[in-house]
Amino acid sequence: MTPVNRVLDDQDEPALLRDQFRQLLRYRALLAVGVVIGLLGGAYLALSGEDTYTATGEVLVRSAISDPFASGATADKGINIGSERQTAVSDTVGTLAAATLLKKGDDVAARELLAGLQVTNPPNTLTLRFAYTGATPEQSRARAEALANAYLAHRKARTEDSIKNMSDGYRAQLDPLEEKRDLLEKGTTGAADDVSSARANIIVSISELSRKISELKALDTTPGYLNKKPVAPTSPTGPGLPLLLGLGGVVGLALGLLLSWVRLVFDPAVRSTRELVRSLGAPLLGTLPRERGAAGTVLAIGRSGSRLAEEYRAVAFRLAYDPSFAESRRLLVTAPRGDNEEAAAAAANLAAAFAEMGRDVLLVEADLRTPSLARALGSAAHEVRPPRWAAEEGDGSWPTGGRSNVDVPGSGAFALIPGTTVDNVPRALTSTPVGRIVAEADRPGNVVIVLAPPVLSYADAVALVDRVEGVMIVCDPRDVHRSDLERIREIIGASGGSVLGALLHPARRRLTRSERHPKSTRRRGGGPTPTTEPDEPEITGDPTETLGLRSLTLPAARR
Repeated sequence: MTPVNRVLDDQDEPALLRDQFRQLLRYRALLAVGVVIGLLGGAYLALSGEDTYTATGEVLVRSAISDPFASGATADKGINIGSERQTAVSDTVGTLAAATLLKKGDDVAARELLAGLQVTNPPNTLTLRFAYTGATPEQSRARAEALANAYLAHRKARTEDSIKNMSDGYRAQLDPLEEKRDLLEKGTTGAADDVSSARANIIVSISELSRKISELKALDTTPGYLNKKPVAPTSPTGPGLPLLLGLGGVVGLALGLLLSWVRLVFDPAVRSTRELVRSLGAPLLGTLPRERGAAGTVLAIGRSGSRLAEEYRAVAFRLAYDPSFAESRRLLVTAPRGDNEEAAAAAANLAAAFAEMGRDVLLVEADLRTPSLARALGSAAHEVRPPRWAAEEGDGSWPTGGRSNVDVPGSGAFALIPGTTVDNVPRALTSTPVGRIVAEADRPGNVVIVLAPPVLSYADAVALVDRVEGVMIVCDPRDVHRSDLERIREIIGASGGSVLGALLHPARRRLTRSERHPKSTRRRGGGPTPTTEPDEPEITGDPTETLGLRSLTLPAARR
């Protein structure tokens, strides 16, 4: 039955959000840097700024009224609270308050005084709230009170000026009427009836004007009340150190997420398994766990309780039931670029897993640049006699020169053709014996696994694709780029093969200094200084080093 690989829908919004959040959490260092910057900024604002104090007073504004106790009398008649608020912060009020403060020894300019004032109006009220921010508690209290009193004094003076002006206007109308009344009383003009009528009209007008003047003088000109007298504050104004640290942490976290997002946008590495599958065009076969105590050993199959061995077994079973692999039973194991250590370990463990399933497994190390698999297997590999056809047709060079049997404790054994350095790598990989060895997979129950050098560093893997169609890529998702995977898919497809899937391994731990320089350690101990073998070529990982561009220089002793 053909397995169905479920492709995640690109429009699955919750899955996309979770995936993006996981990707952002990969850059924990940037998140930590953002939080640290935010905390430092909050601490700087809290500790470097000067303490300020705010005193608040409230003034109830009212209009001039003749009888405040009369029914229907209202104190808000003709009051525009918006205009009153603008008046409270005007230069006139500031000048009056500055003059009052100067008498008390506080010499401050009106502009400077108004700079610390804030006047607000609570909704649906006739109250003005005077809030003044000063350097000391007493200064803020005194200035807030002076400004509130200056506003009330200015408003009262303005009301009294209006009353005086209106009274003077009425008086200007009343004086000519009184003079005319006096003339009429002397009887110097007109008939008696006419004089009496005119005199009565003038008296009515004089009475009306006198009444208006009396009402104006009787008005209650109280401009308002200082309902809440400013008091000296006991604590500084503004957020304290804990609040600023909290705000700084939140802002820093947002900054860290922004930095992580920018880093994610410009990161060429594979950001998720979904992206890996999309770029490679093949499913994810498995993810190898990091296992302690596995350093220095290649075979995980055979170790009891090994999670790494169970993952290799799961990958082998998945390949065994894959239609593309089951038809040919040939597998080419390679890495994108760099060294081939993880790919060699994967090839050896998959060979052991297939041997555990009862298959006759042949592992061919086609890495003729830096062969190391036989040395890594160590005592588990025992050299055996090659097949008769290899002894008859071969000339003793790779791949007919030697064959080993690798014992896997409790799992069986598999055959290994170790790699060796040769003069002409392309000719060795495309020779007839290689084709005959790969053809052993045609026998029932046989499996042939070929280990090739990194596909983007050398063209050796491409030269073997026409004989080993199924390719498995072993890589670290944090080291491989999306463009590398797309290029691998194009190269394998153009060569007539197919990528069966990818096997992910964890990032390799950093070596200690003694592990990186074992030779210098032994020199300090007085032992002999080992010499490097000149026949081991150096891997630079340069993708231009293809089959025809790299040649090996062998020592005379081996020639």
